[in-house]
Order: sequence, then C-alpha cells, then structure tokens
Amino acid sequence: MSTSADILTAPGPLTGRARVPGDKSIGHRALMLGALCDGVVEVTGLSDGEDNLSTARVFGQLGVRVERDGDRARVHGVGLDGLRAPAAPLDCGNSGTTMRILLGILAGQPFEATLVGDHSLTRRPMRRVLEPLGRMGLTVLAARDGTYPPLTVRGARPLQGLVYASPIASAQVKSAILLAGLWADGETRVDEPGLSRDHTERMLAWLGTPPAARPIHVPGDLSSAAFLLGAALLVPGSDVVIEDVGVNPTRTGFLDIVEAMGASVERTAPREKNHEPAADLAVRWRELRGVEVAGELALRALDELPLVATLAARARGVTRIRDARELRVKESDRIAQTARMLRSFGVPVDEHEDGLTVHGDPDRALTPGDIDADGDHRIAMCANLMALIAPAGTSIAGAASIATSFPSFHACLRGLGAVDAPR
Repeated sequence: MSTSADILTAPGPLTGRARVPGDKSIGHRALMLGALCDGVVEVTGLSDGEDNLSTARVFGQLGVRVERDGDRARVHGVGLDGLRAPAAPLDCGNSGTTMRILLGILAGQPFEATLVGDHSLTRRPMRRVLEPLGRMGLTVLAARDGTYPPLTVRGARPLQGLVYASPIASAQVKSAILLAGLWADGETRVDEPGLSRDHTERMLAWLGTPPAARPIHVPGDLSSAAFLLGAALLVPGSDVVIEDVGVNPTRTGFLDIVEAMGASVERTAPREKNHEPAADLAVRWRELRGVEVAGELALRALDELPLVATLAARARGVTRIRDARELRVKESDRIAQTARMLRSFGVPVDEHEDGLTVHGDPDRALTPGDIDADGDHRIAMCANLMALIAPAGTSIAGAASIATSFPSFHACLRGLGAVDAPR
C-alpha cells in the first residue's frame, strides 16, 4: 500500500509556480530520432521519468551512447545504418510508446531482436502495429497469442513503402509506420480517421530525412501539467502557474474541456522550438459544471480523460465521456479503473463500453478512498488528487507507478502548499 507520506492533503488553497518534467512523448522521439542522426544531438528538457529512461537504455543496447546530465542529454547518433544487433532482450519497462515506435525502427534493421516489458506492458496488444509493419517487411518470429509481448522480430532492408489507412487514430501506430518508411522503397503515408499527436511529423520536419543532428528542446509535459492544474481546480481558492508547457494543438483537448467546464486557463509567454509550441499556463479555482466529451475532443484528451472524470466528480451536474474505448488498452483498463477509483471516494459513476458518466456534486461529502492503481500512473495521480479534498484515511496501492511519467509529482504539490496527510 501507499505510505502516509505518499498521500497529501490541502489544508488551504494551492498557490505558486511550478515546472513539470519534459513531455515524455516528445522525449521518446528526441532520443529515437537523435539515435538515427549522423552526429551528436543535444536534448534539453528531457524527463527523468522511467519511460524515457527505458528508451535511452534500449538504444544503448542498440549501440547508441546517451549521456545524461539532469534534464539534458547528448545523443551520439549512429545514422540510419549504424544500429547494431542487441546482445540481450530490449526491456521497454512500462512504456508502450517505446515498444510500439521501436518496432517501426527495428522493421528496417537487418537483425533479430526480442522486446520485453513489465507486467502491465505484457498485457498491451501490439497487433495494430505489427500488422502494417508486417506488410512493409517485418517478420514476427515469436509473440504471445500472436500479439502480446514478449516479441521476437526480424527486420529487413529495404522495406516496402506503404500507404496505410489506419482504422484508428493512434500516434504510436502512425509513428512506427513513418519511421519504418525511412528504410522503405517508395512512398510511405498514413491516413487516419482523426488527427492523432503529430510530434513525429514535427520532429522529422525539424531534423529532415534522413535526420540531421540539430538541437532539440522538450517542453514541459501537458499531461503532467494537467494534474497540477486539476489540483488547483479541486481545491477552492487555488491560483497556480505551470511554466514552459507544450501546447501542441493535438494535445490541448484537456484545456478545451476544462474551459468548457467553466475554468479559465491563461496562456502567457508563448514560444516555439523545433516546431513545438509552448507557453506558461495559469489557472484559478472556480466551480465547474458538467460537460459532454466525445468524438475528436475525446481523442485529443485521451490520456487526460481519467483526470477529466476526477474533476467531474466535483463539478455541478452530469459529465458524459464517450468515444474513449481506447482507454481500455492503456497501462490498465482506465475506464474500469477510473470508475472504481471514484466510487471508492463515494462518487456515483456509470461505466460504459466506451466511456463514463460521472454524477458530479461539489457539495457531496466524500469518503476516504481505497484504491489499487494496478500499476497505472494516471490512476494513482487521480486518486492522489481526490485525497487532497477527501477525509483522512485514503490508501493507494501501486502509487510507485507515478515515477514512470512524473517523478516530482508529490514534490510539485508540496511546493504549491499541499502537506502530508495525517497518519
């Protein structure tokens, strides 16, 4: 179980300024594309979360030297032809992004590799990536039930270019195919039913094809910043600013949703580096109202939807979240886990195949929660936010998973005024 030091409460409003770790999605791509450059790539703002560490470790096994110094890294790129066969399985840890995009790179390598991960990752299906990559030339030599890790694959060179009509909007699928296209003959293109995150396209535009060594800055992770903004929207009287946060339009669905709920998130000091926009985000507490979230908006806020449901618990009225079936195959079944988590605090929630209905009430008396996050960092953080405003006694199993994306989560909340809950 989580220790009392892991559970925070808010004795008063949260106030002040904070910085969050670098965007792990951009960090993954900075390390991967940096490895494929011919020369040294200087990366700033890189997260020290376990997911990005997994990517750096895997590329070390593939012959790429990555030197870390705090949030900076020097990636000694080996070019498109310089990766070498690993001597041991490539451990992707908890990072589905690492495994799925790495498969696209391995598709173009003339050697075999085995990919493994932790308990959570071994439950995440890979068929959606393996199928199109197989059409390009990747051979799957071994996979549990044909789709789950551990996976053993053999690449080929050259690959066959592919024009792929993706049945889902997925940045991981799209990125894997586009990166495989670096070793393919002919055109490689991905058409999506909706616009998924476009960090890979932006970075390829910055570095060129083949990629050339240029500096890369990783802005603060909007998904992490969202939890601090969410804390401010749960604790009355709060007023916080999160500095240097990425505001890529494919990622700002959460900001659009909370503004529809009645919040005001001000963007100041706008800037752009390596084609990625960023800004400081300021929010003040105000009472929220229930909303409808579906379609393209749900896609742009997919990772933050458990947090939206958490905020909806204290909004006035009903919040309906739909078109989010993809949440079922994340680090956990996030639809089921979010519903269980909120119910443990006394919040009525209806679970649907593709989403949730949350019956919000800012005046409802909460109960202490008892949650097993099942290794899912976002569920653990949502439970921590509810604990800020719930009576003492909450317990959270699996809170250590927060380190995969936001190791400084508790420190940031303490810096804004949260304190350890009484024992």
